[in-house]
Amino acid sequence: MFKLIALIVLVVIVGVLVAAAFRPDSFRIERSIRIKAAPEKIYAFIDDFRRWTAWSPWEKLDPALKRDYSGPASGKDAVYAWEGNNKVGRGRMQIVEATPHSRILIQLDFLKPFEAHNTAEFVLQPVADGTEVRWAMYGPQPYVSKLMGLFMNMDKMIGKDFEAGLASLKAGAES
Repeated sequence: MFKLIALIVLVVIVGVLVAAAFRPDSFRIERSIRIKAAPEKIYAFIDDFRRWTAWSPWEKLDPALKRDYSGPASGKDAVYAWEGNNKVGRGRMQIVEATPHSRILIQLDFLKPFEAHNTAEFVLQPVADGTEVRWAMYGPQPYVSKLMGLFMNMDKMIGKDFEAGLASLKAGAES
């Protein structure tokens, strides 16, 4: 009986490990919102990291969050580093591309509680009643992330934060 139970447990473990190996090598999470404001107004909230405190969902998770800004105040090469509690961890963002009023590309490096190197992208597209804003994050998905993805839906977890951030961005830009 013990051998049968051990064999079943072993088969389940091997099955999970193999299933993880077949998951995609990269990920992409994206959300969008329509904002009744000009792209120029919205862009200013994104391209200046100091303004993220008004709308980023992670800024409110640690009242004692330590922030460090370097480089230009906004645009290409602006840098924002943070260190906080276990909810926000430690990391760094740098704007690597900035096309005024339409696109911002950010190198996003998480250092704690886990290390990850991803890209964040904001695309602003004028529409009849304002601007459509798309916020995406993408990058490599190492094996450990693939394994975790079998038990946690990262798109739903991070996507809800993107939705909250976009709603705050909308509220700020439309006021």
